[in-house]
Amino acid sequence: MGTVDDQKTYSPTDIAGDDDDVSPIEEVRLTVTNTDDPTLPVITQITVQVATLPIGNFMAAVLPETKFRLPGFGAKSFSFNPGPFNMKEHVLISIFANAGSAFGNGSPYAVGIVTIIKAFYHRNISFLAGWLLIITTQVLGYGWAGLLRKYVVEPAHMWWPGTLVQVSLFRALHEKDDQRMTRAKFFLIALICSFSWYLIPGYFFSTLSSISWVCWAFSDSVTAQQLGSGMRGLGLGAITLDWSVAASFLFSPLISPFFAIVNVLLGYALIIYVVMPLSYWGVDLYGARRFPIFSSHLFTAEGQKYNISAIVNDKFEIDMAKYEEQGRIHMSTFFALTYGFGFASIASTLTHVGFFYGREIYDRFRASYKEKEDIHTRLMKRYKDIPNWWFHLLLLVTLVVSLLLCTVLNDQIQMPWWGLIFASVIAFIFTLPISIITATTNQTPGLNIITEYIMGVILPGRPIANVCFKVYGYMSMTQAISFLSDFKLGHYMKIPPRSMFLVQFIGTIFAGTINLVVAVWLLDSIENICQDELLPLDSPWTCPGDRVFFDASVIWGLVGPKRIFGTLGNYSSMNWFFLGGALGPIIVWLFYKAFPKQTWLPLVNLPVILGATGAMPPATPVNFNSWILIGIVFNYFVFRYRKKWWQRYNYILSAALDAGVAFMAVLLYFSVGLEDKGVSWWGTEGEHCELATCPTAKGINVQGCPVN
Repeated sequence: MGTVDDQKTYSPTDIAGDDDDVSPIEEVRLTVTNTDDPTLPVITQITVQVATLPIGNFMAAVLPETKFRLPGFGAKSFSFNPGPFNMKEHVLISIFANAGSAFGNGSPYAVGIVTIIKAFYHRNISFLAGWLLIITTQVLGYGWAGLLRKYVVEPAHMWWPGTLVQVSLFRALHEKDDQRMTRAKFFLIALICSFSWYLIPGYFFSTLSSISWVCWAFSDSVTAQQLGSGMRGLGLGAITLDWSVAASFLFSPLISPFFAIVNVLLGYALIIYVVMPLSYWGVDLYGARRFPIFSSHLFTAEGQKYNISAIVNDKFEIDMAKYEEQGRIHMSTFFALTYGFGFASIASTLTHVGFFYGREIYDRFRASYKEKEDIHTRLMKRYKDIPNWWFHLLLLVTLVVSLLLCTVLNDQIQMPWWGLIFASVIAFIFTLPISIITATTNQTPGLNIITEYIMGVILPGRPIANVCFKVYGYMSMTQAISFLSDFKLGHYMKIPPRSMFLVQFIGTIFAGTINLVVAVWLLDSIENICQDELLPLDSPWTCPGDRVFFDASVIWGLVGPKRIFGTLGNYSSMNWFFLGGALGPIIVWLFYKAFPKQTWLPLVNLPVILGATGAMPPATPVNFNSWILIGIVFNYFVFRYRKKWWQRYNYILSAALDAGVAFMAVLLYFSVGLEDKGVSWWGTEGEHCELATCPTAKGINVQGCPVN
C-alpha cells in the first residue's frame, strides 16, 4: 500500500549537477545513479504479497486505484494501487525477503539450537522458548546497528561492495536502455548460459568442480596428492569450471574490490603455501604427519577419528572416564592453525579500525552534522529519518525479553542472565569495526570462534549455554551488519528509511516464526531425523549442518577450550596469535606514518589477510584458487582496460551466474536428487585424490592408505 499525497515533489536534477555530486569511490560512481525521484510510491507497510517483477507488474495492472483514508492518519490517503510497479517497491520486496531469510543465510542461526536440543540431545524445548530465542537473537543487533548508521552507511567511502550487484540488477530490470545489448538482455543471456552449463558439473561431470590434475598425474603418491588435491589438500594447480565452487563461501569474486582480493591472496598464499608446508613437512608441528594435511575432523593420538558421542553422559556432561580412555583431542595442523589465525584476525580487527579509522570516527562523532555530505546522503535528506528512540526502544525491549528467557526459562537454554549481557557487550564492541571492514572490503570476520572460546572457559560442561552465548554474541552482530548493508542498499536506491526499518523488522519476525513452525513440525514428524546412522543412505534428513553445530557444542561447551587450547590441551601456543594479531595493524600504521607517500600501505588490511582462510574448512583451496583468479581478471584487468564493459555488465554478470546456478540446482534436486537418480562414471567419482587424506608418519596406519 502506498501513500499518494504526502510527499514533496522534486525534480531529479534539483540536487544532482554540481562538481560535488560524485562519489569518491569509482565503483560506486560507475554503478549508482546520482538522481532520485521521491514521488515514486513505496511500500510503507508490509504488504509484500508481491514477490517478483512479473507479479508486481500484474498487480499494478489489476488492483483498484481507489483512494481511501484510515482512522488516525489524518488527511493522508492511501491506495492499493498507487501506480505502476516501480523499482523502489521492487527493492523493498527484495529487502523483505532478504531479512526474512536471515539476510541470505537461510533459516535463522538459532533454529540450529532447537534442532540439536530435540534431535541430538533428545531433550525438549518449548515453542515459546524457541520462538523467543530465534526472534531476540535476530532483532537484538538492530538496536545498535541503527545507532551506527551515521558511521557506516552515510559516509561515501563506506561503499558496501556487495550492494552494488543488487543496484546494477535493479537498474537493469527497471531503467530504459537504448543500447543494442541492454543490461536486461545481457542478464537473461548470461542466466540461460549459467543455468544450462551447471547441468554439466552439477550432474553429468562433477569432477569438473575440482580439476586436481596433479592427483591424476601422480596417482600413487600421497605427497603429490596432498599438494594437488583441491578438496582435501593444498590445491596446488587445482581449478574449477563450476561457478558454485568459485562463488561459495567467499561470495561472488566479481564483487570484491581488487585490493581486498589481493589481501585475501596474500593471506591465503602465506598460510597454505608457506606456513603449512613448513609446519607439515618441515617441523612436523603438533605431530602433523599423524593426521591428514587438510581436515576438520578430530583425532586420537594414533591418527584415528575421535568418537565424540562416546564421551557424552546421560546428563549431557563430559564423561571423564571415557575421555581419559580415548585421550586428548587432536586436530590436523591446518585446523589448529586456522583457529590460531582466527584468533589473530579478531584481535587485529580492533586495532586496525582503531588506528586507521579511529580519528575519522571520532571526528564524525563530534562534527557529524557539520561536515560535507556526499550526493547520496543529501538526496536521502528528503525523507523523514528514523528517530533514535525507535532503536533505543527496540534494544531495550529485546534485552528485557531476552533476560526473561534466560531467567524464567533458564532450564531450557542453560545460559545465565549475565551471559546475555556479556554476549551483547561483545557483539556491540565488534559491530562497528567489523562493519567498517565489510563496508570497504566485502569480507566479514566472524565472532563464532571467540564467543565459543570465552563461554567455554567461563562455563565449561554446558553445551546449550555455549551455543546460546555464541548465537547472541555472534549472530546479533551478523544481523546488525546485514541490517546496515541493506540500509546502504536503500541509501543507494533512495528508499525512505522508515519504510526500510519496517520491512526489515516485520520480515524478520514473520520468517523467524515460519522457520520455527516448519522445524518443529519436521523434528516431531520424521522418524530418526538427523540420526544418519539410523536413516537410509539416500535420506535427505541427515542434517549435516546441524551435525556440525552439534559437534561445536560438544567441543567448546562439553569438552571446553581448556582441554584443547589451555593447559589441559595440546594447542595452548595458539593463544599467542591474539597478541600477534593485535600488534600487526599497529606496525603497518607506523610504517604508513613513517612513509606517508606510500599510499598502498593503508590498503594492507591485516584482518582480511589473517582471516583469509577463516572459511577453511569447509571451504577448500579450489574455492580460493578460482575466486582469486576470477576476481583478479574482472576487478583488475577488465576494470582497468575495459571499464565501460565493467560498468555496464560486471555486476549483472555476477547476479546472472548466481541465479542460473541456483535455478538449475533446485531443478536437479527436485527432478533427480530426491530419488537419488545419478550418473555413474569416472567423471562423477570426485576429484580422484583418495590418498590426499592419508597420514605420512611411520606407525600410523589408516584404512585405505599405504602402510607407513
